[in-house]
Amino acid sequence: MNRNSESSVGMGHMVLRRAEMNPSAPALTYEGATQTFEQLALNIRKVTCFLKSLNIEPGDRVGYLGQNHPRFLEVLYASSLVGAIFVPLNYRLTSQEVNYIANDSGLTVLFADECSAHLILSHTDELPCREFISVGFKCDNWTDLDSALVHDAITVPVGNSVLAHVSESDTALIMYTSGTTGRPKGALLSHGNIFWNLLNAKFMEEIMRGTTLTCAPLFHIGGLNVTTHPSLVSGVHVVLHQVFNAKEVLADIEKYQVSTMFGAPTMFDMLTYESAFEATDFSSIIAFNCGAAPVPLPLIETYLKRGVQFCQGYGLTETAPYVSVLSSDDSVKKKGSAGKALMFTDVCIVDASGAELPAMARGEICVSGPNVTAGYWGLEEATRAAFDSKGRFLTGDIGYLDNDGYLFICDRKKDMIISGGENVYPAEVEGVLVALPGVKEVAVVGLPDDKWGEKVVAVAVVDKSAGISIACVSDFLSGKLARYKQPRELHVVDELPRNPAGKVQKFVLKELLVSKV
Repeated sequence: MNRNSESSVGMGHMVLRRAEMNPSAPALTYEGATQTFEQLALNIRKVTCFLKSLNIEPGDRVGYLGQNHPRFLEVLYASSLVGAIFVPLNYRLTSQEVNYIANDSGLTVLFADECSAHLILSHTDELPCREFISVGFKCDNWTDLDSALVHDAITVPVGNSVLAHVSESDTALIMYTSGTTGRPKGALLSHGNIFWNLLNAKFMEEIMRGTTLTCAPLFHIGGLNVTTHPSLVSGVHVVLHQVFNAKEVLADIEKYQVSTMFGAPTMFDMLTYESAFEATDFSSIIAFNCGAAPVPLPLIETYLKRGVQFCQGYGLTETAPYVSVLSSDDSVKKKGSAGKALMFTDVCIVDASGAELPAMARGEICVSGPNVTAGYWGLEEATRAAFDSKGRFLTGDIGYLDNDGYLFICDRKKDMIISGGENVYPAEVEGVLVALPGVKEVAVVGLPDDKWGEKVVAVAVVDKSAGISIACVSDFLSGKLARYKQPRELHVVDELPRNPAGKVQKFVLKELLVSKV
């Protein structure tokens, strides 16, 4: 492999190389202002100088807590250029959850925007960070990034010769996913993982041209690495939204002649309820890239009437994220499928012993390829458990391959709930809710929901004298769990159904609750 840092597969190095190739092309538009690749590269170099001024060294963890913003990407790429590891934090979490991730990852510095800083302001002394940097606002005892970047010492662009070289095996990102044990796990994604995911995306010509719109959160692997990073490296213009707003999305699709956008089915469904939906010009759309859950056939048909097709995919944080994609041409013919494995990724179905299963047989989905994580930050046991004896990643999802090689997802081995594109793990919710006085036992399941895909539902055995209601549950969980993790319904039962081994049978609960609807 070429040891020249300019030829590195590092995330930031590749964006700078793209800027050398297409300096005057539009790179990033945010709130109506567009940066060329040359301008974006200059800003990345300035942030790189800033990180160097803080003595950030290779392997240090650089955290970012905030909504979508150009600074998010600049800090990400600058971290790569100094050899640091970027740790995006979900601003929808509670203070307790953010505190845990900051300490678990051992953040050296933490960037935060005004909308999210309240999550840490009252307990910065509990965090390992030696520096806090404010993005877009001023805060006592914090370094203001905007002010720092106009300082004379920072405005001098850092030269290529002093950029850190990163190898394919060096960690680029630690992306936290909620664990079934109730504690989030930090998936290690190397620069090589990101690079090979990029190549997988490049072979999907449906999405790698034109203009892409990013409104999914960048702290999620989907928002960052389905279209945003691959687009920038490919010279594709990215229109970045701070948050998802259906009305603004429709307006910008037309204004910027957007060719693709990544989102969860819920987001695309919300677009259809806007009064402007029918009048919006979708002629520039090549395909909408959709993940997190299968796209319902009625939604596919609604968009087909507008001449828009879906390119559906299956992926995980641990796979950076692409695993398989259902092309828009197959979206109706193979409805419900997650598509076929991509160019550099292999998928197989195994039974409990690890033996591969034939077509149509259901088992655990295993993934292998250079885009797959090496494991979890500081969790040797969880890392070992995540791979089988042949080194294949065990997804925890149950599915099958049909006779044509298309992947179908049947169930979630780990009981994960996907609500509005957000992953919710029942064990985490149960672990907090069982501490509510009067709750004897509780099981959390996901039930179908027209708006969110799935809704979080709690089923509990309670002390009837406690008078527990869903309002009590919401009040108790406020500040302890993010809102999207909190149950929307509470069902009180005399006992939870269990198998002979004493394990709660959640599928029985789901059947009973669905039959009542």
